Amino acid sequence: MSLGTVLVVDDEHKQLEILKIILTREGYEVETSANGEEALQLLRSSPPQVLLTDLKMPGMDGIALLEEALREAPTCSAVVMTAHGTVDTAVEAMKKGAFDYLTKPLDRERLLLVLERAMETVRLRGENRRLRAQLHDRFHLDNIVGDHGTMQDVVRLVEKVAPSLATVLIYGESGTGKELIARALHYNSPRASHPFLAVNCSAVPEPLLESEFFGHEKGSFTGAIARKLGLFEQASGGTLFLDEVGELPLAMQAKLLRALQEKEIRRVGGNSSVLVDARIVAATNRDLTLQMKAGKFREDLYYRLNVFPIFLPALRERATDIPSLVEYFLTRLAREAKKPMLRVAPETLALLLRYRWPGNVRQLESALERAFLLAEGDTLMPELLPAEIRENLPGPAGAFQELDIPDEGISLEGLERELLEKAVRKAGGTLTRAAKLLGISYRTLQYRLEKFGIAREGRPAPSGEADAPIGAGEPGVGS
Repeated sequence: MSLGTVLVVDDEHKQLEILKIILTREGYEVETSANGEEALQLLRSSPPQVLLTDLKMPGMDGIALLEEALREAPTCSAVVMTAHGTVDTAVEAMKKGAFDYLTKPLDRERLLLVLERAMETVRLRGENRRLRAQLHDRFHLDNIVGDHGTMQDVVRLVEKVAPSLATVLIYGESGTGKELIARALHYNSPRASHPFLAVNCSAVPEPLLESEFFGHEKGSFTGAIARKLGLFEQASGGTLFLDEVGELPLAMQAKLLRALQEKEIRRVGGNSSVLVDARIVAATNRDLTLQMKAGKFREDLYYRLNVFPIFLPALRERATDIPSLVEYFLTRLAREAKKPMLRVAPETLALLLRYRWPGNVRQLESALERAFLLAEGDTLMPELLPAEIRENLPGPAGAFQELDIPDEGISLEGLERELLEKAVRKAGGTLTRAAKLLGISYRTLQYRLEKFGIAREGRPAPSGEADAPIGAGEPGVGS
């Protein structure tokens, strides 16, 4: 197996031959060139992972080749070769982006060590790019599961504010997905290639909060054996997510406010300020206006954080999304475990729909993961659910309890189709009414009806209640 591709450039033909023999025997794929112009053409047609070039060459020298190579193939790692007397030139090359340099005559062991490290750097860069791409895909707005009108509103707000630098405050009960929304804001922003750091403000002991946020200098307190960068510095250029910000003590709130206003911090034990550039996204499960009235949250910090509020609904408030969430989590679990997708027994789904979900989406995900691990057949049966869900008393009569589930069972898609058909019939064919019954937007209802090929049924819309045929634009009546 090849260790990687190397392009060697040197105007000394004997040196080229020796390097090609050594590197080929070690397992590298090697191309050679005797001048910079030819090397640039080779690099453009087939970019190597590592460029190994001499600095002193007639025509295009190594520095010029290095600059052009890194423009043409930014993923490439460059190593320069130089004579003992021109080390300053090699240092200049490293300032321009070279990975390392070697002095002539070359030492074989050092050559192979530097090449190995350069190859590893290329692989790590590639892995980082793939991970960033995966994170972007995972937190793309299309992956926020929820057809309910309130969740569609959340997606629209995230889409609008993500490209900006505005501070966002996310409200929602525990388990509603506040960090998911924070990550969606980050990975759909111009800062997506920079760090996203999250901290649960209630989980950090009060004496350590200042050091955690702002860092400390060596010797600033007992145990500070080295300088430590705080979260604000580590997240500079990216996003800092302050979860449960309402739990911060008042003294720390004052220091946080100053950091937000001045965009600078001072490490514990430090004498100078450090400029920081972290976008702040905060979240809370508390009513901060009540916290302010009780004297537990600073009013000035509240207005600094509450620039762009986003409210996440509890799962019980968007119960129509449960079938979609069940399908999403089971699909992901099956993919990760490389197992077939589980079918959901009708009685299992009925239990999931009736339960009030005090732990919200996080609790649903945990219940499904537990059931998935315990399942021995191809069906997720009620006995696999936690006891508190199985023993739940039926809630108020509603659309879910009116649904007739056949003994032979139905799929999640079958359940969704039946809910849509029932809602349209109950609304007499008026789609704006049907959308309200299901708690989804008019446009989402249109999409779902087209997906399943469901035509409007029942009587025409009553006078004064405008409606549009499926496929037409959204009517003036709100959803």
